[in-house]
Amino acid sequence: MTALARPTNGRMIGGVCAALARRFGTSATTMRVIFVLSCLLPGPQFLLYIALWILFPSEDKAARTAW
Repeated sequence: MTALARPTNGRMIGGVCAALARRFGTSATTMRVIFVLSCLLPGPQFLLYIALWILFPSEDKAARTAW
Protein backbone atom coordinates (compact mmCIF):
# COMPACT_ATOMS: atom_id res chain seq x y z
CA MET A 1 0.00 0.00 0.00
CA THR A 2 1.18 3.47 -0.82
CA ALA A 3 0.63 6.74 0.96
CA LEU A 4 -2.58 8.63 0.32
CA ALA A 5 -1.70 11.46 -2.02
CA ARG A 6 -3.63 12.75 -5.01
CA PRO A 7 -1.62 11.98 -8.16
CA THR A 8 -0.68 14.77 -10.52
CA ASN A 9 -1.32 12.57 -13.59
CA GLY A 10 -4.40 10.47 -14.27
CA ARG A 11 -6.91 12.37 -12.20
CA MET A 12 -10.25 13.50 -13.54
CA ILE A 13 -11.58 16.04 -11.06
CA GLY A 14 -9.67 16.10 -7.79
CA GLY A 15 -7.74 12.86 -7.87
CA VAL A 16 -9.45 11.35 -4.85
CA CYS A 17 -10.61 8.19 -6.65
CA ALA A 18 -7.18 7.78 -8.26
CA ALA A 19 -5.50 8.13 -4.85
CA LEU A 20 -7.83 5.59 -3.24
CA ALA A 21 -7.40 3.20 -6.17
CA ARG A 22 -3.62 3.42 -5.90
CA ARG A 23 -3.80 2.88 -2.14
CA PHE A 24 -5.99 -0.24 -2.37
CA GLY A 25 -4.44 -1.69 -5.53
CA THR A 26 -7.43 -1.36 -7.87
CA SER A 27 -7.89 0.57 -11.07
CA ALA A 28 -9.04 4.17 -10.97
CA THR A 29 -11.93 3.31 -13.26
CA THR A 30 -13.20 0.72 -10.80
CA MET A 31 -13.02 3.22 -7.95
CA ARG A 32 -14.86 5.84 -10.01
CA VAL A 33 -17.63 3.37 -10.88
CA ILE A 34 -17.98 2.47 -7.19
CA PHE A 35 -18.24 6.16 -6.31
CA VAL A 36 -20.87 6.85 -8.98
CA LEU A 37 -22.90 3.83 -7.87
CA SER A 38 -22.65 4.95 -4.25
CA CYS A 39 -24.16 8.28 -5.26
CA LEU A 40 -27.39 6.41 -6.00
CA LEU A 41 -27.65 5.62 -2.28
CA PRO A 42 -28.66 8.24 0.26
CA GLY A 43 -25.78 9.78 2.14
CA PRO A 44 -23.10 12.46 2.13
CA GLN A 45 -20.95 11.07 -0.70
CA PHE A 46 -20.24 14.44 -2.31
CA LEU A 47 -19.34 16.02 1.01
CA LEU A 48 -16.99 13.12 1.74
CA TYR A 49 -15.36 13.52 -1.69
CA ILE A 50 -14.81 17.24 -1.08
CA ALA A 51 -13.43 16.57 2.40
CA LEU A 52 -10.99 13.98 1.04
CA TRP A 53 -10.00 16.38 -1.74
CA ILE A 54 -9.06 18.91 0.92
CA LEU A 55 -7.39 16.41 3.28
CA PHE A 56 -5.32 14.40 0.79
CA PRO A 57 -2.19 16.30 -0.20
CA SER A 58 -1.26 16.60 -3.84
CA GLU A 59 1.52 14.24 -4.91
CA ASP A 60 3.98 17.06 -5.60
CA LYS A 61 3.29 18.68 -2.21
CA ALA A 62 3.62 15.32 -0.42
CA ALA A 63 7.04 14.76 -2.03
CA ARG A 64 8.29 18.15 -0.85
CA THR A 65 7.12 17.66 2.74
CA ALA A 66 8.32 14.07 3.12
CA TRP A 67 10.67 13.33 6.01
